[in-house]
Amino acid sequence: MSTTDQDREEGLALQPKFDASGLVTCVATDAKSGDVLMVAHMNAEALRRTVETGDAWYFSRSRKALWRKGETSGHTQRVVEMRIDCDQDAVWIRVEQQGPACHTGRRSCFYRKVETGAGEAKLSLID
Repeated sequence: MSTTDQDREEGLALQPKFDASGLVTCVATDAKSGDVLMVAHMNAEALRRTVETGDAWYFSRSRKALWRKGETSGHTQRVVEMRIDCDQDAVWIRVEQQGPACHTGRRSCFYRKVETGAGEAKLSLID
């Protein structure tokens, strides 16, 4: 293991490991219930703004643009706690969610369950 890997995995400095597109995956969960609300991506600027402001900032891969969660919908995310995984290529934020997290108007983006064990996979609504 190189010194850089050792520092990244065991050290206390934030050294995000961005992918080839310059992004890290971010999982947002509800700070009270623990429910997974959404998965999005952050570039260096989104991560920096999230750390500095306490509001969740993301990078939209489809629009190729930085955005603050709720800037148009009003459905904001206030960060209660932020963690980074062992090799610093994924972020987990616990948030206070105002309004629905999903662009479909649902509380969470994870509103369908995959039914397994019956041959062909089927989806069922859980929200």
